[in-house]
Amino acid sequence: MAEFYSALEAMGISLVFLMLVFVPMEKVFPAKKHQKILRPKWLLDFCFFLGQYLLWSGLVLWTLNYFADYLTSIIPNSFQQKIASQPFLLQVFEVLVLSDFLIYWGHRLQHNVDFLWRFHKVHHSAEHLDWLAAHREHPLDSIYTIGLINLPAFIMGFPLESIAGVIAFRGIWAIYIHSNVRLPIGKLRILIGAPELHHWHHDLDRRAGNYANISPIMDVIFGTYKCPDKEPEKFGIQEETPNSYLGQLIEPLLPKRVWDRIKQGSEKL
Repeated sequence: MAEFYSALEAMGISLVFLMLVFVPMEKVFPAKKHQKILRPKWLLDFCFFLGQYLLWSGLVLWTLNYFADYLTSIIPNSFQQKIASQPFLLQVFEVLVLSDFLIYWGHRLQHNVDFLWRFHKVHHSAEHLDWLAAHREHPLDSIYTIGLINLPAFIMGFPLESIAGVIAFRGIWAIYIHSNVRLPIGKLRILIGAPELHHWHHDLDRRAGNYANISPIMDVIFGTYKCPDKEPEKFGIQEETPNSYLGQLIEPLLPKRVWDRIKQGSEKL
C-alpha cells in the first residue's frame, strides 16, 4: 500500500509539473492554433497517463531489472570497468549516440514489422498531439522502447545512477516532441529533434519517417528524414482501433478473428 501511495504522489507531482511547463507553451506557441486543452479523446490519454504511473511503470522497471544481470554479463567485466572509469560527459555522449542508433532501428522496425506494429499502433492512434498524448502507449510497447533506450547502459556497464539525468531528460524530451508546440529552429533541426519533425512522424502514413529520438541525424543518414514547412493535415492511423482504454490494451494481444468476435458480441449487448 505504501508503494501505491508513493506512486500516486509521484503521479500528482508529475501531472502538475507537466501541466505548468507544457500547457503555457502550447498556448503561446501552438502548432494547431485552435486545439483546446480538453480536446477530443483527452480522457482516453489521461487513462494512459494514470496507467503508466500507477500500473505499468512498475512492470517496466521489473522487466528491465530482471534482464539487467543477463545483459551486463554479455560484456567482460574488465571492459565495463573501463567504461565506468571514463569522464562523466564522455559516458553521457556515448549513451546518447548508442541509444539513438538503437532506438532509430528499433522504432523503424516497429513501423515495418506487423507484429511490433500491433502494439505500437496504439501510440499512433492518437488523432490529436499534445503533451498528454505522449503517454498513449501499450505497456508492452513501453518495455520494448525503454529497453532499447537503456540497452547500451546495461550491456556496457554504465552506472545507471550516473546517467539518471540523461534518462529523465529523454522522458521529458519525448513529451516535448509530442506537444502541440511549433518552435522552428531553422537549419539546426538537422541536428536537434523538434515537435515539427515528430508531428510528421505521426502523419497518417505508417512509414512517414522521422524515427530518430533526440537527434534526427540517423534519419538524415538513412534517408528517412522528412520535415515540410507545415503541419500534417491529420494525425492517427488508417486502421480501425478501439476507442476505450481497455480495448486498446487488449486488442493487440489477440488474433484479429478473436477480437472481431468480442467486438461483435459487445455490439449486440
